[in-house]
Amino acid sequence: MALIPVTTNRIGSHLPLLDLLPDEDQFSWVRGSEGLVGWGEYASIRVSGKNRFEEVRTWWHKHLETFSIADSVHGSGTGPVLFTSFSFDRNEESFAFIPKVIVGKKGDKSWITWIGAGPQPTLAEAPLALTSQEFLWSAGTLSEAEWKKRVGQAIEKIESGSVEKVVLARDLIATAHTDIDARPILRSLAENYPATWVFSVAGLIGATPELLLRLSRGMVTSRVLAGTIPKTGDDSKDLALAGSLARSSKDLEEHEFAVRSVADALEPFCSSTNVPDAPFVLHLANVMHLATDVTGALIESKKDIDVFSLLKSLHPSAAVCGTPRNKAFDVIDEIEGMNRGRYAGPVGWVDARGDGELGIALRSGQIDKNQIRIFAGCGIVSGSDPDVEVAESLAKFAAMQSALN
Repeated sequence: MALIPVTTNRIGSHLPLLDLLPDEDQFSWVRGSEGLVGWGEYASIRVSGKNRFEEVRTWWHKHLETFSIADSVHGSGTGPVLFTSFSFDRNEESFAFIPKVIVGKKGDKSWITWIGAGPQPTLAEAPLALTSQEFLWSAGTLSEAEWKKRVGQAIEKIESGSVEKVVLARDLIATAHTDIDARPILRSLAENYPATWVFSVAGLIGATPELLLRLSRGMVTSRVLAGTIPKTGDDSKDLALAGSLARSSKDLEEHEFAVRSVADALEPFCSSTNVPDAPFVLHLANVMHLATDVTGALIESKKDIDVFSLLKSLHPSAAVCGTPRNKAFDVIDEIEGMNRGRYAGPVGWVDARGDGELGIALRSGQIDKNQIRIFAGCGIVSGSDPDVEVAESLAKFAAMQSALN
């Protein structure tokens, strides 16, 4: 059987990555001016069930065996790339795609990868003129009052000792007159939230501040976010709020649960790990988070460790599920009253070397023709107040709402 050519060439300066995307079959993982975008579907797979990570790995490796790769750039994200978006709950559908064309940028290096024997694809010379859409907002699965009641139920379970922390999510729905074009939404997110990773996979779009996993040359990094406070827009007030967040026993407790869950998940795969003693405050346009970067060096003798084995151990973390994980998941299943789909699941890319970056699909929305369903989640612990959690959810909705409006 003849192998299929996959070619990667260095290219000169070009448009911002998101300006290259067509209106369909689009994929993105962009932070600031760097990242990857892709378009065209060479191959795809849908999976569900407890073995979904292994099934995607097997499918990806089978395709890699059919490729003849000519890569003159040699770096993380060059050559063929898999974009993937996994569901939060293993019983829901997860997606993986190999795009026909990928354009990447890192530092002063830009490149293009394409599959097939054809000539190098031509890139657009100017951004497309995109018109914004108007949206009509409606309640999601639960009303605000009903969701607040569910938060109270979660607090009761925590105070009874059944579980230490539970993350509860809610949704809102926006409807347009015509099918939704993701591109202006992605560009708005990138402009207003440059510290986040702006993603698009199979209609799930968003700007996540939380990097679940970066694997590069045997080094693994995971950015943990837990503990949130809304910003006011007044610098002096926000500085004081940042200080109160860093001292908040409730938020520090929530953060510690999340950091511990990630460190424990990585420990069996690493010869050494580094967990900072205290979090830093990450400032975004709409909120501030307590943040910790957990890092580790993979055990060199274990050749079977890859992105997929790490994902299986890391997901779901306490930041999107709770502590203990299995008990928190049961509580979510019992009282959340909503299907998360791929919200709060891993989203990102993996290359042919096994390097990759995957975030947690937060600050996101799922597009279905002329409708988009956006999500927000809050970590509930012993000191939580339902009114405060409602306010936090509204602050987290603001990223997608402002991008749509």
